[in-house]
Amino acid sequence: MQEKLAPRLIAHVDMDAFFASIEQRDRPECRSRPVVVGALPGNRGVVSTCSYEAREFGIRSAMPIAEAYRRCPNATFLKPNMRSYSEASDKVMAILASISPVVEQVSVDEAYLDISGLERLHGSPETIGRKIKAAVWQATELSCSVGVGSNRLIAKLASEHNKPDGLTVVLADQIVAFLDPMPVANLRGVGPQTLKTVQRLGIRTVRQLREYTLESLQHYFGEKMGGGLYRQARGEASAHVGVRGERSSISKETTFGEDTKDLRKLRDTLRQLTAEVGRTLRREGLKGQVVSIKVRLPGFETYTRQRRLAFAEDRDSMLFTVAWELFATSGKMGQPIRLIGMGVSDWGEGSGTMLDLFDSTQPSDRDHRLYSMMDEATDRFGKGKLSLGIPDKKPKS
Repeated sequence: MQEKLAPRLIAHVDMDAFFASIEQRDRPECRSRPVVVGALPGNRGVVSTCSYEAREFGIRSAMPIAEAYRRCPNATFLKPNMRSYSEASDKVMAILASISPVVEQVSVDEAYLDISGLERLHGSPETIGRKIKAAVWQATELSCSVGVGSNRLIAKLASEHNKPDGLTVVLADQIVAFLDPMPVANLRGVGPQTLKTVQRLGIRTVRQLREYTLESLQHYFGEKMGGGLYRQARGEASAHVGVRGERSSISKETTFGEDTKDLRKLRDTLRQLTAEVGRTLRREGLKGQVVSIKVRLPGFETYTRQRRLAFAEDRDSMLFTVAWELFATSGKMGQPIRLIGMGVSDWGEGSGTMLDLFDSTQPSDRDHRLYSMMDEATDRFGKGKLSLGIPDKKPKS
């Protein structure tokens, strides 16, 4: 007789208002007050995250900081302290790794765990959830919400179900009852345009969505989106949890306080962004073959350009040269620029092309030593204290 396989159990752990909660923990004067982490009032930028007290005023992540200030001028506005957030994240992920051997970190403040078959070691799903929450609080003095389900979708929806500081377990035979009253807006990928169509059809809940056939949903929403809605309404999703692969790109961008046409300012900004990207590449042992730039105009029109290199690079000088050439030939010189950014992707050691041994653009041992010294100096003294010279040729306008 074939042994019956144990049901899959996936946990999703989501820290509550992570950045803002760390600031409230570390700043007693911020506790029980609306806290907004992101850009500061009077500057361009958006809300990174905010405390639950700030959310009562309608403030949300990605909201323009000017709108957040308009809604709650008495809130405490703080710039992000990424070092503190990273330290807390490392502690949380170490705890999760002690619970399950299979952990997939999806961002600085959330992760999936495969807890299938761990009942004998840790207890029931509820017990595992409580153990995670208690260990996270003990190590960080921060709360988290935990959802447990038979796949990633149900686990994620369960963690969102009772935030903050929630614990929701949805077993396989409870999925339909759990989903039925849920607003369709809670499902993955349902943005404003999809929601308009949903509302036009008179669909409010997942139960109502489930009454539609696959063919009708694909008719109204397209093959991919319609199929996704059909499966989500039935609680169908992947239960795979695994270590995420290396990041696919590294990029940095800056939004200017005022739109600028100043080529010197644009060049210096792009140079600084390239230095940050290059330092990250070298720290993570990566080299990229594709350089890209991003340019945003005052009306929020956004343009991107990219170029593939002959071989993979991590040197600021080469990356900046290509990035500036992309901007110089973008047709946007002389126009007011709201945002500029650059990135590197497509990791590798080369394109398979035989390289000229006497090509001065290829990296040398001297280059590696110089960049290593520069990175060490940056770690010790901070950004902007030391950089390698880049020829300052005036671009053609």
